[in-house]
Amino acid sequence: MNDSSGDNISGNNIPDGFERATFSNPFLDMAGPYYVRSDGDRIVVGARIHKGQINHIKVAHGGVLGTLADVALSLQVHEAERPRLPVATMSLNTNFLAAANLGDWVEAHASIDRMSKRTAYCSGRIVCGDVVLMTMTAVFAILRR
Repeated sequence: MNDSSGDNISGNNIPDGFERATFSNPFLDMAGPYYVRSDGDRIVVGARIHKGQINHIKVAHGGVLGTLADVALSLQVHEAERPRLPVATMSLNTNFLAAANLGDWVEAHASIDRMSKRTAYCSGRIVCGDVVLMTMTAVFAILRR
C-alpha cells in the first residue's frame, strides 16, 4: 500500500501541508514521529510507518494504528477548546480493516460527533491513500479545573 505521492520509504519526505507535530512526551516521541495538517475545522495526523513499527508478520503493529487513533481523536478535542484543556481517553474502540506496510504514509482523520462541558464523543478513520485501514470511536473526559 505504499502511497503514490512520490514519498520515499525512508520517511524523509512528508506530503505537502504537513508539519512536524509540536505535542511531545516520551511515549509519543517513541511512537512517532507525527505530523499534522489543518483540513478546515479538522486536524489530520499523519505518520510514515518505519521499521520499528513492523511486527512479526511484516505489517504495522496494531498498537501503532491504535496509538495514532488515540492521538488524532484526542488532539481534535484538545484543539476545539479555548483555552486548550487536557483530555483523557475514557473509551477507544477500533476496527482493523487493512494492514499498513513499511514505508506507508498513513493519515488519521477525526471528528467530534458530540461535545459537552466534560465529555467529547469522537469518530474517525485511518487511511493509506484510498484504502481505509481502521475506523475508530472514542469518548474523552475534558479535564476542566
